[in-house]
Amino acid sequence: MARPWQIQMQDPASPTMEMIRSLNDTLNLIIVAITVLVLGLVAFILWRFRASRNPEPARWSHNTALELAWTTLPVLILVAIAFPSFRLLYFMDRAQEADMTIKVTGHQWYWSYEYPDHGVSFDANMIQDADLKPGQPRMLATDNHVVVPVGASVRLLMTADDVIHSWAVPALGVKTDNVPGRLNETWFKPLRAGLWYGMCSELCGVNHAFMPITVEAVPPDQFQAWTERMKAEAPGGTALARAEEGQ
Repeated sequence: MARPWQIQMQDPASPTMEMIRSLNDTLNLIIVAITVLVLGLVAFILWRFRASRNPEPARWSHNTALELAWTTLPVLILVAIAFPSFRLLYFMDRAQEADMTIKVTGHQWYWSYEYPDHGVSFDANMIQDADLKPGQPRMLATDNHVVVPVGASVRLLMTADDVIHSWAVPALGVKTDNVPGRLNETWFKPLRAGLWYGMCSELCGVNHAFMPITVEAVPPDQFQAWTERMKAEAPGGTALARAEEGQ
């Protein structure tokens, strides 16, 4: 999660976020270079063409070579930026070979999760201040975590049952709208074990600020044990497990 006085992005925990941070750093370098160039030109013009040095102002108003330069150079910069940007957009669009799928449904004001590959489903609500345990961050901790195995490509199918929500976890490089009546798709791949936090990032009503997300990446054996425990603890089995048994 974000730290006090943090300037940079959160430490990347997925390949997508690594690419986002790399592109952001590259764009910042380009922005700084352009800013320094423009400020340098302004300073040079103020010094070179000051009134004391040029009591008689120049009469010319056009310079074809200069106008071609300041038109062509920005176009080349934009083209250079476009290629890595499009590559990143294509990379983060959807998982090519997903190891598992999670369906995420936004509600006013909580999240529902379904693991169709594992027969697990549950709701996740924010833990109230009075119920927080030591180490749990206020307004970010949830009663149930989205648990995934480390190194697995996780496909996310996003929807909502009332208004538009947005499932966003910065450290994983994920931010996708949950739109009623349609499915959006995105993915992430946790690179290491840990906890990552996010929030609903689409204004969805009076309790919009109370829809946190907690994602926990664990080793594969712990993930398998978690799925078995979730199915055992669900009253009468999960809806997905009951549906599978009925088939």
